[in-house]
Amino acid sequence: MPSISNKGLSMPESPIRKLVPFADAAKKRGIEVIHLNIGQPDIKTPQIALDAVKNNTITTLSYSKTEGSERYRSKLALYYQKHGIDVSAENILVTIGASEALAFVIGSIADTDNEIIIPEPFYANYNSFSVVFGVKVVPIVSKIETGFALPSIADFEKSITPKTKAILICNPNNPTGYLYSKEEIKQLALLVKKNDLFLIVDEVYREFVYDGKQHYSALKEENLEEHVIVIDSVSKRYSMCGARIGCIITKNEILRKTILKFMQARLSPPSYAQIAGEAALDTPQQYFDEVIAEYEIRRNTLIEGLNKIDGVKVTSPQGAFYCIVELPIKDSDTFAQWLLEHFNVNNETIMVAPAAGFYATKGLGKNQIRIAYVLERTILKKAIHILEQALKEYSLNEN
Repeated sequence: MPSISNKGLSMPESPIRKLVPFADAAKKRGIEVIHLNIGQPDIKTPQIALDAVKNNTITTLSYSKTEGSERYRSKLALYYQKHGIDVSAENILVTIGASEALAFVIGSIADTDNEIIIPEPFYANYNSFSVVFGVKVVPIVSKIETGFALPSIADFEKSITPKTKAILICNPNNPTGYLYSKEEIKQLALLVKKNDLFLIVDEVYREFVYDGKQHYSALKEENLEEHVIVIDSVSKRYSMCGARIGCIITKNEILRKTILKFMQARLSPPSYAQIAGEAALDTPQQYFDEVIAEYEIRRNTLIEGLNKIDGVKVTSPQGAFYCIVELPIKDSDTFAQWLLEHFNVNNETIMVAPAAGFYATKGLGKNQIRIAYVLERTILKKAIHILEQALKEYSLNEN
């Protein structure tokens, strides 16, 4: 048969989705699967966004502007201004989700064999996009012992080479839930300016911050306009994962014009989804207050329960709705598959994301999983019980 590309063969499987066939098989056997593997909230989408699509009177569903509708971008600019970020519609490019946003950014700033430095563990698809564009991810390890805090600036300095194009972080972090502080963002700002690099910040979870802490956007840094690129999305903020609407925010005009060429090749972002996204911007603050309070309670429920399981190590996330959990096992890939194929409690089991796929350094994360606490508390408590019982039985089999 004709050969497959090396790029295709090198493309990593998603640790979040690769076990789906085993979950589907379990469901066909009558097993209920509790999905802790994916950040799909059970929070309802704001009705105002759903109604905007449902009640629309469009008669011809035409292309939108390549960079997104001006109305939507203007309204987005007002959202950021409300959060103390000085941007205009011209600084915003609308994309098909944050994934396309990141792909276009990487394609615009990096050539084959260029390097992007990323603290690990990181969102698994960062590895995928690096393969697509032939870019090398240079990981710097953050550790569970420090709560996955930003590695030292000295570690970043040592990793910078003539091929380095950018530093990429997710704030708050997926998969660790770590919230980078204002001081840490400022340290990175000084570093990228000193070395003439881009600072790419994935701020998809910017709304979800706990314990009275505040999110500090890299866009607030002065004299860094040519360096900062922010990625954002409606998916998590409004529980609109299926809308697939994101955006790129940058004041670097040359970069925006370059990204626009990639966007022209895919024509335009979806019109109905932009209508929903525009309407969602009118969501009252009460919605977010209630959602954030609910996630904080879910986090507390999960962390409290996990800390009671022998041999389990976990830190308390400060943002987003994920945590990395270290288990008393050798291989979380094998364990995650075993959960779906061979284990259940009262015909129920759990699906988790093996954490090795969130690292670039081979061998790291082998005994860790990522859990998304996007389900209600009663289900989380049930999932914790299933995990505890599974570990007891699995440890006997593994040893």
